[in-house]
Amino acid sequence: MKKILAIGTLTLALAASAAVPAALAVTRASRAADTAQTAAIETAVLRQGSKGSEVKEVQRRLKQWGYYSGSVDGVFGAATKKAVIAFQKKNGLTADGVVGKSTYAALGMNESYHALDGKSPSGSGSTGGGSGTSSDLYLMAKAIYAEGRGESYTGQVAIGAVIMNRVKSASFPNTIAGVIYQKGAFTAVSDGQINLEPNQTAYNAAKDAMNGWDPTYGCLYYYNPAVATSAWIFNRQTVTVIGKHVFAI
Repeated sequence: MKKILAIGTLTLALAASAAVPAALAVTRASRAADTAQTAAIETAVLRQGSKGSEVKEVQRRLKQWGYYSGSVDGVFGAATKKAVIAFQKKNGLTADGVVGKSTYAALGMNESYHALDGKSPSGSGSTGGGSGTSSDLYLMAKAIYAEGRGESYTGQVAIGAVIMNRVKSASFPNTIAGVIYQKGAFTAVSDGQINLEPNQTAYNAAKDAMNGWDPTYGCLYYYNPAVATSAWIFNRQTVTVIGKHVFAI
């Protein structure tokens, strides 16, 4: 009997000793994964001194929208930081000159945003049609709410459709963020109303516009004739009128 107990004790001891290295290996692998994820996040966040293609893309977008006038060289210097701060201030973000999640989202750099979010992109990208990504949807809803929250549902979808038509046009930036933040394009960006939180109606209108509903029949412009002051816009060819807005090409 004692011999059987001894054998059983020895077997348990051997099993336990075998389990310890396995547990240590799992712990080490988990720590390595955490370290790798932390390193990836640190690399994704851009600040003065950063270099590479992500910096270059930030510079390109800021230059396209009139915030940056330096070289698109992929080097995050003082001029790039100044441009980032100006963009952040304009869009109600923390003006620290560091490109993190919220700034990536406002810039429309969705892959970089999701890298920091720990998620893969949920849509088909930020160019062209389709459902887009969650940050595209949020930005589109903000633009619709800021520009047309007093309009009918169709009128709100129409605003989103104009944005999508511009994305598809060679005459405008090819991303939703690029179109919305193009310098002087939308009053809501100029006066800060773009920073208002959208309601569910605006979200629904944004989804419909991004999924292809176009009540404007391809229009690239819209304006309210009661408040518009640009003589140029009155010369555009009118296609339809929805609510207070004239939609034109």
